[in-house]
Amino acid sequence: MTNLIPKALIQPAVRRPLREIALDKLVPHPDNPNRMSQANFGKLVRNIKHSGLYEPLVVRPCPRKPDYFEIINGYHRYRALEKLGHKEADVLIWDVDDEQTDILLATLNRLGGSDELAKKLLLLKRLNEKLRPKELAKLLPQTAKQIEHLVNLKRPSVPAKINSSSFAAPMVFFVNDTQQQKIEEALSAAGKEQSQKTKAAKNAAALTHIAEYFLRNSATNLEGSQQ
Repeated sequence: MTNLIPKALIQPAVRRPLREIALDKLVPHPDNPNRMSQANFGKLVRNIKHSGLYEPLVVRPCPRKPDYFEIINGYHRYRALEKLGHKEADVLIWDVDDEQTDILLATLNRLGGSDELAKKLLLLKRLNEKLRPKELAKLLPQTAKQIEHLVNLKRPSVPAKINSSSFAAPMVFFVNDTQQQKIEEALSAAGKEQSQKTKAAKNAAALTHIAEYFLRNSATNLEGSQQ
C-alpha cells in the first residue's frame, strides 16, 4: 500500500537553540502567503515597543544566499523590528527542505484555535480596568467600539420553564478591517427591506437573507455542474 503521508510530515525538522541574528542577514520568503493590514501592523509595532517582547522568528538557512537566513514565520515581526530600529532579532533556526518549508508556510499562521468567549471577555474586562477601549484598540486586533461592546456584553439568563430554543443564539466572531467593511456593506444592502425594529434584529434578518441566497446559488451551481 502506498504511503499517502508526505515525507515532510514523517521526518521531523532539526531545530537549533535560540539565536540572535542581524536583521540584514534575514531574507523574507518570496512565497509567504500571510498578509497583515496596516492597522494591525501598527498595533504589532506598538506592542513590541511597549513590551519589548515578541515571539522568535522561525528561519532556515537560505538556500539561495550562503550565510543568510530565510524567514518562514515572523515576516511582520521582522518588519516591525526594522521600523523600531532594532539591529538583531531572536530567531529559531530550523533545518528544513523546500517541501517542509512549503508545508510550514501553509500552516504556521493558519493552525490556530478560536477564542473561548467567556475567557476572552474576562481578559478584556481585566485590561479595561487599567486602559480605556481607545487605548486598548491601539494594541489589540479589535476596534475601540468592538472592545467597548464586548466589555459590556452580558449573557442573557434563560428562564427554566421556557424552551431555550425560543431564544436568540449569540454568534461572536472577529474580522479584519477589509472583511468588516464588506460585511457591513452586505448587511446594509440586504437589510433595506427588513421590517424589524432594532438594528440587531435587522442585521440578523439580513445575515440570514445573505446565507439563504448563498445556499440557493450554491445548490444551483452544483446542479448545473452535475448535468
